[in-house]
Amino acid sequence: MSERKVLNKYYPPDFDPSKIPKLKLPKDRQYVVRLMAPFNMRCKTCGEYIYKGKKFNARKETVQNEMYLGLPIFRFYIKCTRCLAEITFKTDPENTDYTMEHGATRNFQAEKLLEEEEKRVQKEREEEELNNPMKVLENRTKDSKLEMEVLENLQELKELNQRQANVDFESMLKQYKDYEEERKRRELEEDETEMKAMLEQAQSRRFLEDSDSDEEATQVPSRSGPKMKPTDILQEDTEPQSKKLKTESWERSVGKLNSKSQLAGLVTVKKQTPGSTTANGVGKQTTQQSSDAGSWSSSLPAVTQPPSAAQGSSLSLLGAYSDSEDSTSD
Repeated sequence: MSERKVLNKYYPPDFDPSKIPKLKLPKDRQYVVRLMAPFNMRCKTCGEYIYKGKKFNARKETVQNEMYLGLPIFRFYIKCTRCLAEITFKTDPENTDYTMEHGATRNFQAEKLLEEEEKRVQKEREEEELNNPMKVLENRTKDSKLEMEVLENLQELKELNQRQANVDFESMLKQYKDYEEERKRRELEEDETEMKAMLEQAQSRRFLEDSDSDEEATQVPSRSGPKMKPTDILQEDTEPQSKKLKTESWERSVGKLNSKSQLAGLVTVKKQTPGSTTANGVGKQTTQQSSDAGSWSSSLPAVTQPPSAAQGSSLSLLGAYSDSEDSTSD
């Protein structure tokens, strides 16, 4: 049984490798390769922009009868992503770049065109100098004049730099700093003057308001009525408005329990002469009762007393009871 992994093969003694038939392939054979667009281009058919770096499945072939220093030149075929038109470009080993052939126009190649133009002018000049010696002298004089102009411009730039070098930047910075400090100081002074003016205006306005209020205060007492005694405040009604409304509604519904204001004139205080006295201190008792009644009448409203003694006593008790009830409710 033969080995599975064969390292050496058997060659018969009559083996001749020249007799092996070779595969003949065409020289312009095309290969399918995967590549990216080497530059920005625009399709001539539909106007679609194809940007650099876009991937394509391209066909590659070798250009016949074109070589550069023994290096072959390859051509690539791609299709537009929009209209599927065929676009071709090939390599340029001389300039290490690619050249557009058919189907599209290359974008953003201004620098390349400028370089090509410079090369073309230089080549034409060299050709003219080879056949015409007078052209060589003219070109030399032009070059010398151009060189003199360049030297003059360079000298002017050097002089300008020297002038700038002589400038003392420290003094300039110092002057600018002094100017800034002066400007800030003037601004502060202006702010202070404005604040003072505003304060003076506010004070004058306040003085005017105070004077107006003083005049009003002096005018208000003159409009008031006659002066009141200090003891009159004790007789003022200190009951709240809600209490007054309750008592008024009670009086309208039930009636007054004591008509103090109506019968206040019926109570009279008995006057006693200094010389009149009674036995067993009756006179003293009556004077004391009269004085107590006078103080009671001054501090409290008058109590109604009818002419009859029995009715007077009952009404007085009823009035005293109503007064005590009012005081407790207060």
